Amino acid sequence: MTANTLISASARNVAQRATTIARSARAYYALTKPRVVSLIVFTAVIGMFLATPAMVPPLLLIAATAGIALVAGAAAAVNCLVEQKIDAQMQRTRGRPLPRGELTSLQTLVFSGATGGAGLWLLAQYVNPLTMWLTLATFVGYAIVYTVLLKPATPQNIVIGGAAGAMPPVLGWAAVTGEVSTEATLLFLIIFAWTPPHFWSLALYRVEEYAKAGLPMLPVTHGKEYTQLQVLLYTIILFAATLLPFAIGMSGWIYLAAALALGAAFLLYSVRLYASYSDALARKTFRFSIVYLAALFAALLVDHYLAF
Repeated sequence: MTANTLISASARNVAQRATTIARSARAYYALTKPRVVSLIVFTAVIGMFLATPAMVPPLLLIAATAGIALVAGAAAAVNCLVEQKIDAQMQRTRGRPLPRGELTSLQTLVFSGATGGAGLWLLAQYVNPLTMWLTLATFVGYAIVYTVLLKPATPQNIVIGGAAGAMPPVLGWAAVTGEVSTEATLLFLIIFAWTPPHFWSLALYRVEEYAKAGLPMLPVTHGKEYTQLQVLLYTIILFAATLLPFAIGMSGWIYLAAALALGAAFLLYSVRLYASYSDALARKTFRFSIVYLAALFAALLVDHYLAF
């Protein structure tokens, strides 16, 4: 075997090893549900900035953001672990790493423990104990209470379990102030009210997949028409909840204008969904709900700093 042959074989081995590492890294990253976590982190960061009239100290901002993101990613990995058989049956989720066999259950469990542990350590070391404990409670609420207990047991799973998903701005607020105030509770209430119309819009056009997987989602157990009505009712509740920050003086006219405009658009989607349902409209409503929440919290931030 010549020197050139040995070098070529070595180069191929290095390239194959790099490809394997990159594939594994992508699989672990996918476990964290990055699109979901990005919205969680965004609302948590907004909560941090809303908690102070000044700028958030850089070290605190970095540590709190990283800690919350890591724990959220760990909770998402546990969700993937518990629901891997269900994920394999659904078109939306069958491409996740566990159904595809890219990672094992043990690898996922170890990854979740290490990631979550690192996140909690960051929060305890560089933020404050309250934020660490609230983040741990949020992890348990999503990964255990919602995923293991509620989702397979009741069509109200997303309503009850939505409490965990509504916690990020509270975590951000607590990271800066070391307490949970009325203002933080209102941010929680907004996301809590947003979760049912957001998620049920998805469930409406994925109802056959949920039924096949044996999950008691609301359109499976109560039918599409009832779910369409619930989407409308919760959107009305959401609209009212978004006016509360202005009502208590937490925000000003810029936020109020944004809340009214965004709320009117969401209500229009919900009314149309109730009056003349189609899968395409449900899909558009679901996608708009994501834009809606991001824009609403961005308006809160803009209003907050312009007011000062």
